[in-house]
Amino acid sequence: MTFSELGLSPKVLAAVEASGYTQPTPIQAGAIPHVLAGRDVLGIAQTGTGKTASFTLPMLTKLEQGRARARMPRTLILEPTRELAAQVEENFVRYGQNHKISMALLIGGVSFGDQDAKLTRGVDVLIATPGRLLDHFERGRLLLTGIEILVIDEADRMLDMGFIPDIERICKLIPPSRQTLFFSATMPPEIQRLTQQFLRDPERVEVARASSANASITQLLVATEDDPAAKRETLRHVAQDQENFKNAIVFCNRKRDISVVQKSLDKHGFRVAALHGDMDQRARMAALESFKVGDVDLLVASDVAARGLDIPDVSHVINYDVPIHPEDYVHRIGRTGRAGRTGVAITLVAPSDGKHLDAIEKLTNAKIAWQGDALSGEALSDGSRSSGRRRSGGARRKDEPAEKTVAQVAPKDGARKGRSAADSKSSPPKTEARTKVAVQPAPAKPTPDVAPRGRRAPDDADNASVGFGEHLPAFLARPIRAKRS
Repeated sequence: MTFSELGLSPKVLAAVEASGYTQPTPIQAGAIPHVLAGRDVLGIAQTGTGKTASFTLPMLTKLEQGRARARMPRTLILEPTRELAAQVEENFVRYGQNHKISMALLIGGVSFGDQDAKLTRGVDVLIATPGRLLDHFERGRLLLTGIEILVIDEADRMLDMGFIPDIERICKLIPPSRQTLFFSATMPPEIQRLTQQFLRDPERVEVARASSANASITQLLVATEDDPAAKRETLRHVAQDQENFKNAIVFCNRKRDISVVQKSLDKHGFRVAALHGDMDQRARMAALESFKVGDVDLLVASDVAARGLDIPDVSHVINYDVPIHPEDYVHRIGRTGRAGRTGVAITLVAPSDGKHLDAIEKLTNAKIAWQGDALSGEALSDGSRSSGRRRSGGARRKDEPAEKTVAQVAPKDGARKGRSAADSKSSPPKTEARTKVAVQPAPAKPTPDVAPRGRRAPDDADNASVGFGEHLPAFLARPIRAKRS
């Protein structure tokens, strides 16, 4: 099947051909005809299969008819992150090169004034994150009554980030006669409930089993230690020893680890950049662009880079930390092996990662091979205990010995060999003396006549003061002059 058989307009087909694509992916071939027919669509496909083009191409064809009005966009696309929203904008620019389509991007980190100016002129396509969209709506600068097509992209990521209440509110602000396109890589129960609530008899397009990994990705496990320094050393060896290595995204679970890992790699001569949600928008886009153009080989990132980012030629993905949520593993490794290419996904596994690794293999329904020496099942723990270190203030484990008593730390009998019986009788053992020494109580301090503020003297139990006690603040004793009536 070719794009010309899907019913797209000649302008869109020309743009697709200019981009170098000739055959649609399965999700595109399944979704585009239904979108053009005006049906609601529920698209389920693993990441990296071309979901973005499956709604941008038919939307461009439909937008050739009609005109936008001030503050009333014709279509709305909701994305969970700024990077994904900016990426969708790039797709509209690429495939809409033969159209006169107006767009606005409503994301955080950008001036409200610039965004408001675009809305005032009227936009055909509004691409937004839920929070910034509601900010504009609550300011009275945006009307949603003219929305013809609503796209909810990466819905499972919306769930993870806590955007579902915002999505429900936005859907209620849009006319029910709209066409709704709903795309997700996984379908947890909360997402299924959302589709039943806001989609009308949707056409379900599912091209892969939910939560499955791309078959073109080689998945490997590498044993490491829980010690952070040893783990960073393992990461450096992995980045240096891989065949056909071009670049890699290194995923960490915690933002605070990203800076540490980046500085470590930079210190050892790697070209590296960082990307996480606490960075301002300009720095995030600069780091992403430097990785795309090849100025850096390693991008150390949080899960903000795990969903939907289209960086076509990523040769490797390295999980510095095993993901806590198994669905995140599918999305992370989906950054490689895109657009028909092959890729390699390597996960560093420490002894405390057993529970999370089991959850990933259960979700993907596949055992992941080890590269090099494997950790045995006995070595892998469930992650509930830290390796060799107890949390401060934590309870003692059952298998951990109690604190040593005085008798246990006393010298052994053999240490006192050579001493005579008389010596033994005249001078008792050190431990015995230690246990029998009585602690003398400290001399009692004289009780002051006036108790400190907030406390009363022990001998004043029957004559307790009320209120401030014996201490009267100076400002209360100040004379005042009564006003004459």
